[in-house]
Amino acid sequence: MLDTNIIITEVLPYLSVGKVGKELEISLLNIVEAIFYRLKTGCQWRYLPVKQFIDREKTTWNAIYHHYNNWCKDGSWEKVWHNIVKKYKSLLDLSCIHLDGSHTRAFCGGQEVSYNGRKSYKSTNMLFLVDNQGVIVACSYPISGQHHDLYKIQDSFDRIIEMVKLSDLDLRYLFLNADAGFDDKSFRKYLEGHYIEANIDFNKRNGSITDREEWFDEKLYKNRLTCEHSFAWMDAYKGLLIRYEKLATTWLAMNIMGMIHLFLKKHIK
Repeated sequence: MLDTNIIITEVLPYLSVGKVGKELEISLLNIVEAIFYRLKTGCQWRYLPVKQFIDREKTTWNAIYHHYNNWCKDGSWEKVWHNIVKKYKSLLDLSCIHLDGSHTRAFCGGQEVSYNGRKSYKSTNMLFLVDNQGVIVACSYPISGQHHDLYKIQDSFDRIIEMVKLSDLDLRYLFLNADAGFDDKSFRKYLEGHYIEANIDFNKRNGSITDREEWFDEKLYKNRLTCEHSFAWMDAYKGLLIRYEKLATTWLAMNIMGMIHLFLKKHIK
């Protein structure tokens, strides 16, 4: 778990607080610790060991989820992330960036969940933008698992660019590595319009590789393996390994919490 002082200084200041009522009777620190416990262990909300974090007999898991859900709706978790990146962006390595998608099993259904024939299970897909040392800097909204990575790619990347800008980062003139699944003329043109240099592996379905005019640096492309490291680190959070959150907003927030926890744990002492 995160150090208490780190949560107090890096997380709590950016979470919304109710004006009056029962919300103020419970320590926000204890609530956040309980939510991070849910992220790390993947336990069901109703089995959250509330008494381990809050010494009030009448407090139930519903109260913890109530706060979590409110923070998902009002964008508090994203606000936490943006401020962390702004504060510590000198720790990022933006010598180049990497784009990749990650499918997550979704046993309970919900928004943006559908059957993925290639993987033979229901899933949700999200796109992640990763720096050159494996830090996830932005993500797309959840996408139904039946769709490939290029599905509404411009809308998804618009979201990523918006998230990056709110974190006070600039993607212009950076090299972006992506696998052959992103080899699409319209997406390449889209990146060019945003002054991002596309280093995308060639897809054989788009014609002979020898006839391609686009530039591709194989040595630079090898750095894309950092995405695999990032996803492996995120999979260590059992709350992200399998999706049980039915709302797209709460699932998105759970992933952003994973980004927050991972960054603070690895880089802030």
